[in-house]
Amino acid sequence: MYEADRASQRLGIELVDVAEGSATARMRVTKEMVNGHGIAHGGYVFLLADTAFACACNSHGPVTVAAGADISFVAPAYDGDELTARAEERTRYGRSGIYDVTVTRGEDVVAEFRGRSRVVPRAGRGTEGTR
Repeated sequence: MYEADRASQRLGIELVDVAEGSATARMRVTKEMVNGHGIAHGGYVFLLADTAFACACNSHGPVTVAAGADISFVAPAYDGDELTARAEERTRYGRSGIYDVTVTRGEDVVAEFRGRSRVVPRAGRGTEGTR
């Protein structure tokens, strides 16, 4: 799935490891990712966590998407910092799953993310008839 994820690749997110139910991704914060307070914009931190989450929940094979996600920002990150996101499956039942992602800068926690996943049918665009 990462191979087709142009958004994550364009932002320099590197997939470090994927195993069944887990994934690790990393990204270096660039000056273009810094907000008006001089810290990494939360959207970029969220995107890194979401990428690790997506790879972990899709590691089982079926097409899986986010049903929802929340993030808590614990500490700031700065231009030049390398951030690592480690996603771990907490539970999976039927088509639903819950994954926790910890984003770190070295040993320091930057953010905690919880994603809720849903397995979806592999269908072409617009085939659901919901429009």
